[in-house]
Amino acid sequence: MTLPKSSQRTRIIGYACGLAAGAIWGTTGPLSTALYAEGAAITAVGFWRLLLAVLGLTVYGLFGRDLFRIDRRGIFLIMVLGGALVALFEVPFQYAIAGLGVAPAVALLYTAPVTVAIAGYFILKEKLTPVRIALATGVMIGVWLTVHGEAADQSQPTASRLAGILGGLIAALSYAGSAILARYIVPRYGSKKMLYWELVGGLIFLAVLLPMFGQTPKPPVNIAGWAYVAALGIGAVVAANFLFFAAMKRIDAAPASIAASVEPLVGAVLSLLLFNQQLRWFGWLGLAMVIGGVTGGYAEEAEA
Repeated sequence: MTLPKSSQRTRIIGYACGLAAGAIWGTTGPLSTALYAEGAAITAVGFWRLLLAVLGLTVYGLFGRDLFRIDRRGIFLIMVLGGALVALFEVPFQYAIAGLGVAPAVALLYTAPVTVAIAGYFILKEKLTPVRIALATGVMIGVWLTVHGEAADQSQPTASRLAGILGGLIAALSYAGSAILARYIVPRYGSKKMLYWELVGGLIFLAVLLPMFGQTPKPPVNIAGWAYVAALGIGAVVAANFLFFAAMKRIDAAPASIAASVEPLVGAVLSLLLFNQQLRWFGWLGLAMVIGGVTGGYAEEAEA
């Protein structure tokens, strides 16, 4: 059956928004790497990125005050629990990028859908089909290949390899936790309100905890540093999420997520072109397996 032109146009716009969101998310690793080159501390990147994202969303909220309305239950669930998960994502993910390189770090992050599928089976009583198990196995093999597939002539990393692997796993777990929490929060409070208040909570956690551990965030020292931070905060957080929300208004969540799965490929290509972060052939194969497994999981979910 042929869809009406208006419906076809809506779907095309939806897929385009999803692709754009994934492409912008894919700049996170390269932009963070550029910030390290400007002398930014690994622990400071996430703080400044969240700060600019919160400021940008606050300006947006001035034109729709409902963003600021939240009850006590929402404060606890989103700002406290969600904020803690955001804080637990931001710093470890920077260590993953700094210690492993962009492509392996993002590959580790993409174990989150596997975690969500497994947790969904035990916590939310969702089906764990043989197809999902097979796809999850493929993703895990792909992650292993990607993490071990970086070329030997990489530039000296700014964090240890062990810190990178641990950071990537912690970031993936926190991201999975946020995804599971969103399944309860979004139907009740909306995606934009969840995004805003969990970022506020994450910013508060980092503002309190980083100085306690002797890692008080220092601002970028030059205009280039601020430009990278702005791109990370306003671009990779605010703009990318709004594009993804626009995609889900036009197409279902599963195809929108499939379109956004271009993220690791964009990150890997940009890191190769800009910083010569090369992968061996089996590293690229692993990255393809990760992308294929994740997109296949979303497609299987759409058909369920």
